[in-house]
Amino acid sequence: MFIQPWDAALDDAEWQTWVAEGHDFGILSVNGLPGHPPAVVPTHFTVDGTALLVHLARPNPDWKAIEADPNVTFTVTGDCAFIPGPWRAKPDVPATDGVPTSYYAAVQFTCQAGIIDDPAAKAELLRRQMAHFQPDGDHAPIDPDQPPYARMLPGIRGLRLDVTEVRAKFKYDDHKPVEQRTDTARRLTQRGTALDVPTAAQQLRRLNRIGTWKS
Repeated sequence: MFIQPWDAALDDAEWQTWVAEGHDFGILSVNGLPGHPPAVVPTHFTVDGTALLVHLARPNPDWKAIEADPNVTFTVTGDCAFIPGPWRAKPDVPATDGVPTSYYAAVQFTCQAGIIDDPAAKAELLRRQMAHFQPDGDHAPIDPDQPPYARMLPGIRGLRLDVTEVRAKFKYDDHKPVEQRTDTARRLTQRGTALDVPTAAQQLRRLNRIGTWKS
């Protein structure tokens, strides 16, 4: 992932807060077996200290690739929108000469994957995930020796992704003039399709922290 200086996270707290605000679905990328392309698996995840917790169905064919090479990447993206060229045109050129772009936030984790097959450890992983996704506790006790999970746990395998590097990108034209970024956020809010409104919120958040970009 290419990151321009003005697109970089301002500090670790920025990307950590962004992930914690509900960006808990991403793409697990695994090196392919010889002669095969990389494997890409969409899945929810939970943060556990310096690791990500994931579980996948046991029949998933990508387990062989993970076992062969535990070096994986996990990518989370969101708050994205297409920005038309006229919105970005400089004042002294025709609006149709403006160059379009994409706005988005992305956090990319480089990880070492550890497979979890022990029933008790899988149950603990699920308890941690359910504490995040169903904090009201409206589910049966996750016990590897009691129904219903005693029957279901053999159908999954757990993954602990120990994070070795984090690269975060917030691409919202922070190197452009304040007036232009403010106007783009207004246009996004006015257009209001797909993720336009949260994208505008990210742009304004960054603008309030950065102001005029200084290299």
